[in-house]
Order: sequence, then C-alpha cells, then structure tokens
Amino acid sequence: MLNVAVIGSGTMGNGIAHVFAQYGFPVTLIDINQAALDKAILTITKNLDRQVSKGSLTEDDKTATLGRLRPSTSLAEGVREAGLVVEAATENITIKLDLFRQLDELTPAECILASNTSSISITKIAAATKRPDKVIGMHFMNPVPVMKLVEVIRGYATSDEVTQQIMELSRQLQKVPTEVNDYPGFVANRILMPMINEAIYSLFEGVAGVEEIDTVMKLGMAHPMGPLQLADFIGLDVCLAILRVLHEGLGNPKYAPCPLLVNMVMAGRLGVKSGEGFYTYTPGSKELVVAPRFAK
Repeated sequence: MLNVAVIGSGTMGNGIAHVFAQYGFPVTLIDINQAALDKAILTITKNLDRQVSKGSLTEDDKTATLGRLRPSTSLAEGVREAGLVVEAATENITIKLDLFRQLDELTPAECILASNTSSISITKIAAATKRPDKVIGMHFMNPVPVMKLVEVIRGYATSDEVTQQIMELSRQLQKVPTEVNDYPGFVANRILMPMINEAIYSLFEGVAGVEEIDTVMKLGMAHPMGPLQLADFIGLDVCLAILRVLHEGLGNPKYAPCPLLVNMVMAGRLGVKSGEGFYTYTPGSKELVVAPRFAK
C-alpha cells in the first residue's frame, strides 16, 4: 500500500489526511507545531464521529481510519518512506518553494510530490526540484471529506504516467478528478474568485447589503452559500492571495482585488478563522449574524 505524507495539519491538511486514511492508506500528518497536530487529530475524530452518526461509517471503520494516521513534527522522518507527498501548507509561494526543495532531497526518488495549492503555478513549484516530471497539483475542495472534486493540475513537465496515477488515486478516494492545465487560478478559482470579488465590490459600492447579496445568489442562482459567506468560510486572506496571483499572472485589471477586501485583511478580519468577516462567528452557534460594520 502506498505510504502517504500530508504536510500541514490545518483545515485542508487534516481533511486530506482523513480521506486517505479512511480509504486504507497509511498516512503521516506532518506539522511543525505539536498543538496543531493534536487539534487536527481531534478534528478528524469529530468528523469521523459525524460520519458514524450518519451511518456512512461504522465504529470499526472509524477505529481503523484513526489507526492509519501518524502525526509527526519531523519533515525528514515523516516523508522518508513516502510514495506520495501532498503539501497543504500556507498559500505562500516562498514557503512552498522552500518545502519542495527540501522534499526533493528527503523523499525517495520515485516519490510523487503533489501540492494542494489553490492558485500557485505547479510549473514554478516543480522547477524548485530535480524531478519536475513527478510534481503535480492535487487541489481538493473544502470540506475535503464531503466535496467530490479534485482538480488535478499538470505542470509544464508533469508526465502522463504521474497524471494518470493521481487521477486513479483520486478515484480510489471516491473523488471525481478533473484534469486541468497550469494557468493562474486553474479552473475553480479563476471562475470563483472574480465572482466573490464582484460581490465584495457590490457591497463596497453600496449596491446592496451583505444579506441581500448572499440571498440573491442563493435563491436566484441556486448557490448553497452566498459569495460573502463563502469568502468568510474560505478565509479572506486566502481569497486576497488568490486574486493577487490571478491579477499578476494574467495581467488583467478585472482580477484586481476590491479595496474593501484588502482593508479587511489588513485589519485582521479574515472570516470564520478570526471570528469576524462579513459575518460574526460565535463558537457553538450556527446563527448567521452580519458583522457590526455592515449591519443596518
């Protein structure tokens, strides 16, 4: 069985580790912070409990899944025997390039190096290694245990063999892989982020309020979540980072981030993760409350 290492134990990393372990793969979940790892294992356990309560998993399945997970604070030890590494670190090009340089030195020669990046060039990441043919994008959607899509992104040098391996591996996780080429934002975020940005501009320019904008998109366009609530869920800092990649990479002013988004990120209003974005989030409460700044 393929040994999988997942780097980063945040929302995406713990979800990716959860899914691989659930479908039978031994997984090492790597983070420099032990407290973050402890929190990740707790989150995975709670999500497995939810699956058990819904009848999609048995208690034995849950126990087996947790038994396949091994947390580690050592990058070198965690990837030493990996056949696949999935990087789910912060969406920062400097951090990712440094990680892939290290992974190139620390992993077996045949190991595939995948990134869960939502917008950064796979070709650029691959160029930091001596195995660009074995570097690929594996962009999962949040929440990973629920969402079916995996964007499989081919870098300039990614081989056909590696692409097919990752497509098949995604199917083994009961996901639907979709092959895309390496351009800024790929497909999902190239389409999604301008929509979110336009929703923020609509608020910024006084076209409508937070609830009104989200209601129009939910009821008029059958979106399960309005774009402003979705931005909070993704993280406003992540939305801003992706828009900047799109703006820089494609050179089109239509991707320029709304000044309101820039100011909110500078002020630390990042959405769910900070407790306030376009809405205010109270632990334990599911009530959606518009943030005081935007309340009428």
